[in-house]
Amino acid sequence: MSELFRSGTASLAIYNFMFPRHSSDDRPGPARGEFADLPLAEGPCPSCTALIDGLDAAEPHVAPHANVVVVARAPIDRVVTFGREQGWRNIRLLSSAGNSFARDYGGEIDGEQMPMLNVFHRDGGVVRHFWGSELLYAPSDPGQDPRHLGTLEPFWNLFDFMPEGRGVDWEEQLDYACCR
Repeated sequence: MSELFRSGTASLAIYNFMFPRHSSDDRPGPARGEFADLPLAEGPCPSCTALIDGLDAAEPHVAPHANVVVVARAPIDRVVTFGREQGWRNIRLLSSAGNSFARDYGGEIDGEQMPMLNVFHRDGGVVRHFWGSELLYAPSDPGQDPRHLGTLEPFWNLFDFMPEGRGVDWEEQLDYACCR
């Protein structure tokens, strides 16, 4: 893990990308690209994808101060290929396939991937876990997804400024055919 810290930085944020997605997620998969024919259960999570879109855009601004990486349980070739298809150019992508990182840090519970952000801090030669978003999980209202990192998601914040608010029937999608 210490190799993920760039010289001169002391903090590292690792987002657990639900790829494969949670088994209860029945939103459509990718409409095009290499993953269009992938079974839904093996595909990427639309909500995680939307969050990572924002992290990818923010990464050049964050890089001089801290490190941000995304880790998924899917094999690294799938993660990198999906990232390329998604247009991610900045975020570092990793795979936790074959190790226990996700399970050890709240990104996997009973074999299911969970969205999770962990922050680690390096002090000299010691890396310590500083913060984890599981502390933000709270019971959701019926029919609502947990929004443990809503403060990081620009679209949720933007919706909060509008009279319509976040709405009750909108969900992140991998493809917005309505708006092309």
